Amino acid sequence: MDASKKKELQKFACKARMGVIEGTYNAKSGHPGGSLSICDTLTYLYNVKMNIDPKAPESPDRDRFVLSKGHTAPALYSVLALKGYFPEEEIKSLRHIGALLQGHPCIHIPGVDMSSGSLGQGISAACGMALAGKLDGKSYKVYTILGDGEIEEGQVWEAAMFAAHKKLDNLVAVVDNNGLQIDGPISEVCSPEPITDKFAAFGWHVITMDAHDFDDIDRAFSEADAVTGKPVVIVQKSTKGKGVSFMENQVGWHGTAPNKEQYEQAMSELSAQLKGLED
Repeated sequence: MDASKKKELQKFACKARMGVIEGTYNAKSGHPGGSLSICDTLTYLYNVKMNIDPKAPESPDRDRFVLSKGHTAPALYSVLALKGYFPEEEIKSLRHIGALLQGHPCIHIPGVDMSSGSLGQGISAACGMALAGKLDGKSYKVYTILGDGEIEEGQVWEAAMFAAHKKLDNLVAVVDNNGLQIDGPISEVCSPEPITDKFAAFGWHVITMDAHDFDDIDRAFSEADAVTGKPVVIVQKSTKGKGVSFMENQVGWHGTAPNKEQYEQAMSELSAQLKGLED
């Protein structure tokens, strides 16, 4: 990837992470850990890969995105705000009564293609969108992000079987493999490993990538573009809480909002990262 383009993506992702911290701090609740781990992937999708137009959020030819792990809505909202789907000020009212942005993605929000939050269900909705595209002769693609804890849900594997049976090569699923879920390490709760082997056994084309390296992200999605006849899953190795030192790899930050001191430290760290990218 071109160095200048990569730097622009890194800056965007850093701003997206700042939005995650801003939103969860002001909400006094939410899920910062898993939101921070997907910011780079969302940054790439919304700035490089997906055919979207914030001025025409319901265009029938747009690419679709479903956040199957809907509790990480702060990351999606932050990216959508930065892209101009709604004012960035909305982030500060996250989860407030009557506000636009609630705890999980809602379809009435500009740029949100599917309400989600009940784990395991988003991937099924994405399959439906992909099948509809096939039946309608449309060229759009459907992207969805799942959590590695989420794929412990049986419905995920029903969807995986369906997608392969219907040869949904317009579907790309991303499994955010940060190794931690609300109750602890996935290896201790109910391990879904080996994730890659399981998806391969269900008939998917499997790709792995580093979730925080834009060159590798670009490689993985470029490979996905070339696949025909079967759905694609990208299993990304990520760091929960990425970008904020005291949140990284800490399961406690799955669903805990930062207090004032933690907010200031997190924003200071991210501001320093952004300044380093801008110098």
